[in-house]
Amino acid sequence: MINDVMYSLNDSRSDATPIEPELIGDKVGEVKFTLSEQACSDHVVQNGDAAFLSVGTSIYELNGYRPQFRVVANDRMYQVSDNPKAETMGDLMDIASKVEKISLESGNDGSIIGDFPQEATAEFVNELLHLPYVGFDEVYKKAKHDYGIFLRVHLRDGTSMRMVYYPKANAFSAGAFGTERLNELIVTQRQRIKSAAGM
Repeated sequence: MINDVMYSLNDSRSDATPIEPELIGDKVGEVKFTLSEQACSDHVVQNGDAAFLSVGTSIYELNGYRPQFRVVANDRMYQVSDNPKAETMGDLMDIASKVEKISLESGNDGSIIGDFPQEATAEFVNELLHLPYVGFDEVYKKAKHDYGIFLRVHLRDGTSMRMVYYPKANAFSAGAFGTERLNELIVTQRQRIKSAAGM
């Protein structure tokens, strides 16, 4: 955790390759305590704590992104999982003008089933970034029994991230409740893509 922002290793297999040195920016923090096999059950996570990174590991900005969204440690990219200071999804995710496309992903094996058309991608991003950020815990209360639609957000730099959408709760795992238009857009695109794929 750095400046009250929690991060996790990005899930995308393509993002597992080491970050090129020219993309690593200024130092923004350092690991002061490793939680793995050391923290008690009542430990309150503090700035400088990390789940698995060793004490002394330096944390750096990832050039091209706000450090509240993505950072680098041990040449690997970490992405925000919670930011209590974020008021909107746009505050949480530094992806405005950076999205190449949105894909529907298989919930079974993570393969790409198909892509949203460009105009649907643009509308999705515009609607998403204005949503109030409420955090995963609030979403989980309403979506825990809902099935998820797996979306892959592809960014222009070649990286991507998974986003799970719960249609009954009209909620995103990243920590927001959607608009009616977003619900309609996602459900319609899912049906179109699955139909085109013969599913």
